[in-house]
Amino acid sequence: MSHAPLLDARVWRLLLETDGELAAEARGKGCACGGRLHRARYRRKPRRGVPEELRGEYGWRESLCCEREGCRKRVMPASVRFLGRRVYLAALVVLVSAMTGGVTARRAAAMRELIGVSVRTLQRWRAWWLGSFPRTVVWRGARGLLAPPVDEARLPASLLERFTDPGGDGLVACLGFLAPMTMRGGYAMAV
Repeated sequence: MSHAPLLDARVWRLLLETDGELAAEARGKGCACGGRLHRARYRRKPRRGVPEELRGEYGWRESLCCEREGCRKRVMPASVRFLGRRVYLAALVVLVSAMTGGVTARRAAAMRELIGVSVRTLQRWRAWWLGSFPRTVVWRGARGLLAPPVDEARLPASLLERFTDPGGDGLVACLGFLAPMTMRGGYAMAV
């Protein structure tokens, strides 16, 4: 697993464009009440990884709000840049978790140097991928689309391998696969 996509501005731009397309698609569908949706994005402060020239745009999360008085419901379109409420970007969480495959002192030091993530955070991500993620409603519904089955003991590396290509677009495809988790209710657990 290479960290080259972490350093490639083309991948970060592609993720930004993909989020814009997902937001436009959600906006085109309108609100459940029949009202039009207006842009109502909000500030995010993602940590590290994004090239300097894109940091301004990465400081915003796409969101939509219904125009109708009495409704005003907020619609959160899917995102390939953000993974729920995490402060690190989805690409970092996926790639770094896939690269670590188990937290060792050497790997933790390398990740601290590269993106400033602590050992505790790496361990928390690893626990989420191996414990909570396989129980999410989104994963339980989507894992059947991947044949042969993904090795859940090697998540997220085994998932990322399904989408890997030399140009880095495999990461974007993997994040697209995970995008439904970024919408309201995406993290709901099945008991």
